[in-house]
Amino acid sequence: MRPNARRTTLADIAQAAGVSVATVSKVVNGRGDVAPHTRVRVQELLHQHDYLAPVFRHTEAVESPTIEVQFKGSLKSYVAETLEGIVDAAAESGASVVVSKATGAPHWARNLVSAGRRAVIAVTSVYTTAHLNELARSGLPLVVLDPLHLPDSKVHSVGATNFAGGLSATRHLLSLGHRRVAYLGGPAMAVCNQARMHGYRAAMEAEGAPVPDAYVRPGEFTYEAGLAGAAALLDLDEPPTAVFAGNDEIALGVVETARARGLRVPEDLSVVGFDDTSLAQMASPPLTTVRQPLREMGAAALRTALRLANGEKAQSHHIELATELVVRASTGAPRRRDG
Repeated sequence: MRPNARRTTLADIAQAAGVSVATVSKVVNGRGDVAPHTRVRVQELLHQHDYLAPVFRHTEAVESPTIEVQFKGSLKSYVAETLEGIVDAAAESGASVVVSKATGAPHWARNLVSAGRRAVIAVTSVYTTAHLNELARSGLPLVVLDPLHLPDSKVHSVGATNFAGGLSATRHLLSLGHRRVAYLGGPAMAVCNQARMHGYRAAMEAEGAPVPDAYVRPGEFTYEAGLAGAAALLDLDEPPTAVFAGNDEIALGVVETARARGLRVPEDLSVVGFDDTSLAQMASPPLTTVRQPLREMGAAALRTALRLANGEKAQSHHIELATELVVRASTGAPRRRDG
């Protein structure tokens, strides 16, 4: 805006849209009692006129910033535990957190600014170039927690040592005497999945253990994918004696498929997961898994978001916390098979 240019007012937007100032105010403040077509028209005009509501003038907003936390898909154990870390860190910092599901609504970032948000934390959400451009225009900083894809260079992120975790999980199985070890992972192009798979391959290659193509199966980070993937592995002429799963949900699907076929875990099939969610401890048998410090990752994301919201420089563009192998009862030495 030029120094002498007049700032666009709500009255200007209302006149252009052919609605009342009260209606425009409702859209700006995220009220729901506005017709959808009217809301879209007003949001488009707000965007065209580069209108930003003066939501940060009050002392309370500075002292108690509000961070938007968005996640995609269902609220599963992994997301719940990271949210717990975010909420606990927010309480310690005197910040507020609003949790929502990621949507493709028009001008969503500008709407967050109008609603008083100071930064966005994304959990398992995928942000396109269009999303990032809108965030940049709105001035909202973004922190991606455990990104599925390599984030833009301007985006801060928090993750874990996925390669090291995959390496330690596979080395554990190899140390027990397994040589037919399969990897049942998440989406093929997901950064975390690739790192875990590469850790698995590195351990197998270092040991000289073969990795048939059929032993490496990408999929989704879901229980259902574990059921289907395990069935495909166990149908092979030479099925694996151990499976390293890309997360705990996949691992539980593997355990259930084995049980349904009359196989015992770990006597007939060893299984390792990844994450160490509460599901791993409640499983039968309790699941050997690679622990991601999910609550600590959530807390680190919150602290980074607060620094960026306050105009400070983050300690690092990408924060990576250490993983740790937790050995429980789902892994053991392979059973000897005659012939």
